[in-house]
Amino acid sequence: MKKGLLNSLIAVTLFLCSNSISASGGDIDVTIVNRPSVKALNNHYTSNKAPLLPNNFIKLPVGKVQPKGWTKRMLELQRDGLAGQLGEISAWLNKKNNAWLNAGGEYGWEEVPYWLKGYGNMAYILNDPKMLAETKIWIEAAIKSQQADGYFGPVNERDGKRELWANMIMLWCLQSYYEYSNDKRVIDLITNYFKWQLTVPDEKFLKDYWENSRGGDNIYSVYWLYNITGDSFLLELVHKIHRNTANWMLDSTLPNWHNVNIAQGFREPATYYMLTKDPAHLHATYNVHDLIRRTFGQVSGGMFGADENARMGYIDPRQGTETCGFVEQMASDEMMLWYTGDPLWAEHCENIAFNSYPASMMPDLKSLRYITCPNHVQSDSENHKPGIDNGGPFLAMNPFSSRCCQHNHAQGWPYFIENLILATPDNGVAAAIYAACEAKVKVGDGTEVTIGEDTQYPFDGAIRFRVNTPKKVRFPFYLRIPSWTKNAQLEINGKKIPADLVAGKYACINREWDNGDIVKVTYPMEFSLKTWQVNKNSVSVDYGPLTLSLNIDEEYKKVDSKESAIWDSKWQESADPSKWPSYEIYPKTAWNYALVLDPEKPFSNLVVEKRTWPADNYPFTQQNSPLVIKAKGRQIPSWKLDQYKLCGVLPDEDCEKSSQIDDIILVPMGTARLRITSFPASYE
Repeated sequence: MKKGLLNSLIAVTLFLCSNSISASGGDIDVTIVNRPSVKALNNHYTSNKAPLLPNNFIKLPVGKVQPKGWTKRMLELQRDGLAGQLGEISAWLNKKNNAWLNAGGEYGWEEVPYWLKGYGNMAYILNDPKMLAETKIWIEAAIKSQQADGYFGPVNERDGKRELWANMIMLWCLQSYYEYSNDKRVIDLITNYFKWQLTVPDEKFLKDYWENSRGGDNIYSVYWLYNITGDSFLLELVHKIHRNTANWMLDSTLPNWHNVNIAQGFREPATYYMLTKDPAHLHATYNVHDLIRRTFGQVSGGMFGADENARMGYIDPRQGTETCGFVEQMASDEMMLWYTGDPLWAEHCENIAFNSYPASMMPDLKSLRYITCPNHVQSDSENHKPGIDNGGPFLAMNPFSSRCCQHNHAQGWPYFIENLILATPDNGVAAAIYAACEAKVKVGDGTEVTIGEDTQYPFDGAIRFRVNTPKKVRFPFYLRIPSWTKNAQLEINGKKIPADLVAGKYACINREWDNGDIVKVTYPMEFSLKTWQVNKNSVSVDYGPLTLSLNIDEEYKKVDSKESAIWDSKWQESADPSKWPSYEIYPKTAWNYALVLDPEKPFSNLVVEKRTWPADNYPFTQQNSPLVIKAKGRQIPSWKLDQYKLCGVLPDEDCEKSSQIDDIILVPMGTARLRITSFPASYE
C-alpha cells in the first residue's frame, strides 16, 4: 500500500472543502470530508472506550433501523422462507438431544448459533412474537449452560483442547439479544466466560482449524464487552487472542485459502489495530483484501474464485464462492466501515449485496446453492469436481443441503439493514450504505429523531431523506458520495445546495434540523467498464452500483431435495421435500456471447430501458428488474460447457466469433441465477 494511501486511512478527519451556505430555515454548513470527525465521543450510544481507537461509525441497537421497500420484502421472504422455517427441516435444529439444549447433546454445536445469528436479529427487527419466543428458547439455554468455571455451551475437546468456534458465534447472538433486551445476565455470562479464556494455556487456546482462522470474531466480542464494563483484564485477553490466531499479516500469502476463512479472517489485524494503533495491523487487512483479489478476484461481483478453497489454475469467472462467503464478507465490510470510515467498505458491501448475494438463492428464499459464480450457466445436481474443489451437487438450489450455508445465510440481510443508518462520534447520523429504511436515532442534545430513507436504490440514484423531530435540534448528517457517480446533486427542502459533492467522500450537512426537513441527493448512474487483465482481458459493465449480466432465459426443474442433497446433509424425519423442493436451472437461450463494444465509445451500443417498479417490491429477478439494458453481442461457437459440465473457461481474445451481430439484453447481476458477467470483448 502506498504511504499516502495508508496515511489517508489513518487520518480521522480531513476537510477537502468547506462551503457555508445560507438557506431558508437557518444556516446550512456543508463540508466534504474523508471521514466523520472522531474528536468527540458520542453521548448516546456505547462506543469504543480508551485506549481503543474511536470508531468512525457506531451501529445502532438492533431494531432501531427498520427496513422499507425491497429490504422489508427481502426480510419478509427470509422469515417465510428457508431461514425462518429451518427449524422444521434441519436435523441440527431438532430440539431433542441438541447440544445447546441438553448437556451432553450430540449435535447442533455450530449450526444452532450460525442460524440464530440471523434468525434472532430478524426477530428483533420484525418484532415477530413467534420468532421472538423461538429465539428466547435458545438464548435461555445458552445462558443456563454456563459452568462454575465460566465456560458455557457444548463441550467439544480434541486432544485435550477445548474447541471454541461455536461459542464465538453464540457470543454474537447474545450481544444482539442484549441490545434488544438489556438483560444483564448476558454481561455476567460473557464476563465470566472471558475470565475462563484467560486461564487456558496458550498451547491449548484457539488451536482448532476454524477457531484459529477466525479469532478476530472473538476479539470483536471482547471489545463489545469492554465498551460496556471497562474491565481492564479484557485488553490482556485481546493480546492473547491475537497471538493465538492465524497470521493474517503475511505479505504475499495467506495462512489458508478457504473462502469463508478469508472473508472473515482478513479483518482480524484491523480489529487488533483498534487497540494497538500500529499502522502495520491496519495495512495487513487492506493487503489481504487486495492480495486475494489480484489473482482469484479478477471477476465481477466483489468476491473471488474459491469454491471451497482458492486454487492456482482455477481463477476463471466460472469459479464461485460459498453463500457463507458472501454474508461473511458483507459483515466484514460493515465492521471495517465502523473501524475506518473508509467508503471503500460501504461500496464493497453494496457490491456483494446487490450483485453477488441475491442470486445465491431462489427468488422465494426457500432454497440456496452452496456455490454461485460470476459466469454461471447451469445449476444442476451433478458432481463437478475437480472443476469445483469439492465433490458433490454443489450448484443446485437445495433447502436440505449445504449445512453451513443452510444455517449461516440468515445473517446477510438483517446485518445489512442494521448498517443502513449509523450514529457518528459527534452525535450525528450517517447513511453510508443505501437502501430504503427508517431509523430512530438519538442525536445532538439527546433528542430522538426519525430518519426516513425513501429510494429505489440501487436501481435508481435518487435518495430522499425525511427528518422527523419533536423539536429543533442541531446535528451533523453524513452522506456517502459514491465513487462511481459524477455531478451529484444535493437539495434541502427543495432548494439546490451549490456544494461540490466529491465522489468517494462524504457530504456532512451540519445544521439545526426542524420537523419535516427533506434532504434529497441524486447520484447519476452511468456506465463504466472493468477489464480483467488476468482473465484474458474479459470485461464487465457496471451501471452505477449494479454490475450487468447477460439475460439468459432460465428453465427451472423441480427435483427431490432428499435425493439431490449433499452427502453430509441431515434433515428431520418429518421434513417434507414436496413442501421444500430443490431446483435445477438450465439455460433456454444461448449464453456464449462476446460483448460488442465501440473502441472509441464503448457504451454507444448500450441503451437503458427503465421499467415499472415490481408490485411485490422484489426487484431481484429478471422479470421484475426495474431496468434492463439493450446491447449487442457475437456468439463464440467454441465456448461451451466443458468436460466437468461447467461453463467453459473464457476463450482467448482472438478466438473465432460469429460474423452475425445479435441484439442481446443485459440485466442486473443480482437478478440472474444464470449469467455471464465477465464477457469476452469484441471491439469494432
